[in-house]
Amino acid sequence: MSLGDTIVENRKRLGLSQKNLAELIQKTDGQPITPQYLNDIEHDRRNPTSPELIEQIARALNLEPELLYYQAGTLPSDLTDQTVPKEKVLAAFDAFRRELKS
Repeated sequence: MSLGDTIVENRKRLGLSQKNLAELIQKTDGQPITPQYLNDIEHDRRNPTSPELIEQIARALNLEPELLYYQAGTLPSDLTDQTVPKEKVLAAFDAFRRELKS
């Protein structure tokens, strides 16, 4: 299932229109995203441009943000704002791959 599919499925489950959901998601300037931008995300033409948008979408849809991060092919800011030794990064990805394959 893609990021867009997950958003559409859960938006509809909650009875929200694209316009309703878009109004709940705010850009850094405090303005809501546009329904067209949300439509592009739902059709996998774009990914959310920031971790904050992913977090807001997850909250609005009662989803775990980690799933949306995975589907968007990105990492949450708390994992990218650190200086981590190369060995730890490689070990984490190895554990992640093993878990997904099991």
